[in-house]
Amino acid sequence: MIRFYLIVIFFLISLLSFLKAPAYYLWLLAIGVTEFPLLFAGITLFITATGFWVQKYQLAGTILGIVTMAIFLSPIVRAYWVAKDVKEDMTHAFPGSETAFPASRPPFSFLNLFKSTKDIAYHTLTYVKYNDTSLALDFYPAQIAGKTRPCIIVVHGGSWAGGDSKQLPELNSDLAAKGYNVAAINYRMAPKYQTPAPVEDVQACINYLKQHAAELKIDTTNFVLLGRSAGAQIALLAAYTIHEPGLKGVVDFYGPADMVWGYSIPSNPLIMDSRKVMEDYIGGSYSKVPGKYIACSPLEFVNKRSVPTLLIHGTNDVLVAPEHSRRLNLKLQQNDIKHYWLKLPWATHGFDYNLNGPGGELSTYAVETFLKIVTSPPAP
Repeated sequence: MIRFYLIVIFFLISLLSFLKAPAYYLWLLAIGVTEFPLLFAGITLFITATGFWVQKYQLAGTILGIVTMAIFLSPIVRAYWVAKDVKEDMTHAFPGSETAFPASRPPFSFLNLFKSTKDIAYHTLTYVKYNDTSLALDFYPAQIAGKTRPCIIVVHGGSWAGGDSKQLPELNSDLAAKGYNVAAINYRMAPKYQTPAPVEDVQACINYLKQHAAELKIDTTNFVLLGRSAGAQIALLAAYTIHEPGLKGVVDFYGPADMVWGYSIPSNPLIMDSRKVMEDYIGGSYSKVPGKYIACSPLEFVNKRSVPTLLIHGTNDVLVAPEHSRRLNLKLQQNDIKHYWLKLPWATHGFDYNLNGPGGELSTYAVETFLKIVTSPPAP
């Protein structure tokens, strides 16, 4: 009887592979379900297999257990389905990019689910000092000696009020191992500081990196911004407004691109009070400061000269609706900006917590390819 109840519980948990999480802690669980599918399928297999001696509900429990395992493994199947079109779609989005794709691995491989990422040592540098605070970045040097290398500036998420430069560091190490310098920054956060303070911090970071390019071995003609969630809004807004000559592209992980629309359709309050979060960052409700909502909506600043953009978003995102990426994608299309939108049907917000999960693997492949496309050969 206990076995049957356990299988029922895991069956209900498995539904997070398809359905949007209705509450905060279920959202966190959904990240685990979709990006560690082998773990959950393995636990279900154990429960199902060790209960064959139980007479009551044996057949029903076994059938439900098999169905539950199949649901847990479904993100892997769907990852293969998405992966089959990634190379062709990115080649179409970025003509002439056939040689940019990683030769060492496909967009998704079952065996890569068992890989681990080697940590690259970083050092912390203070990049700007204001009257009331100073800000630091974590610098991961490119693991290719003797050359100046492109630099990826990573802007963390956290609803503009939390998080830090050490958030999700695995991708930083992965990119450093591939030959990119990575600067993961801290920035001024709400409610003490409001927009456009973080964008100013991104500009200050670029200025610092340019001033110290020789010692850090940075190619100042090859900067790319990468942001997650709230950090993606900052990265996008900076990319489309600061007009930095050396900025070659921007990577948007599930970022809010239309702050006006985002305020009009708030998130599930059981997960996040998105209007309160936005008011703290922007300085009031939309009815009080509508101009500031427009001014910090990245898509409002897309034009014919905007930098190439990579969008990555999960369909089951419950914090930042995929509609933001759809709207940004449309605006980029209207302005003929080279871009690619990687859609992950099973993934939720923060899916890249596991760099080697189905979503993490596909997004890392897309990021590595995009960086190789938009950054020109390093200076000698």
